[in-house]
Amino acid sequence: MQIHSDLSKRAVVESAKLDWIASPMRGVERRMLERDGGEVARATSLVKYAPGSAFSAHTHDLGEEFLVLDGVFSDESGDFPAGMYVRNPPGSRHIPSSEPGAVILVKLRQMQPDDTAYIRVDTHDPAGWQAGRAGEAILPLFIRPDEEVVMLTWERGSRFSAQSFPSGVEYYVLEGSFEDQNGRYDAGTWLRLPPDSVQDIRTQQGTRLWRKTGHLAV
Repeated sequence: MQIHSDLSKRAVVESAKLDWIASPMRGVERRMLERDGGEVARATSLVKYAPGSAFSAHTHDLGEEFLVLDGVFSDESGDFPAGMYVRNPPGSRHIPSSEPGAVILVKLRQMQPDDTAYIRVDTHDPAGWQAGRAGEAILPLFIRPDEEVVMLTWERGSRFSAQSFPSGVEYYVLEGSFEDQNGRYDAGTWLRLPPDSVQDIRTQQGTRLWRKTGHLAV
């Protein structure tokens, strides 16, 4: 299956317009944002767990990364409520489930083999947030030389000078909206820009978003 699989091209998906597609496990559905492969694939998806649902035990050969958007996601390592960011490295294994139901933004098979870090960050905890550019607050989630994952808030009316992304950039808009020279991105939008992209970013109403950079180098 190929969905926005060409990493050299800009991709934009308004996730709320996608149908939920059943997974192999009853009670677990997906909205596929990007995918390159079959059931085992390089993928970015929204995954919805119905209350009381679970997925069978499985191993993530090239790791998984997810942000809990709603509800509570659980596995053997704990319960992760909305706002939790989690990384499980290559070779990790778990049995995911959700008692009350959950929706997560998840990325599969997109880590380097030498990435061994288990990461858990509560993005609702104000302690880790830092001041960025004027009108910006930033929460580092994961940083290594070839990859940076952060949460951002941009205040209403903020505008930033042109920013270049030599190794590409990826966003998921959680609240509000922002604009660049190519369009407007509302809550629920997933945006991926290829290496060597340049953005003129502004936001009229303010926004909160997840951003990943450095991982699209070719």
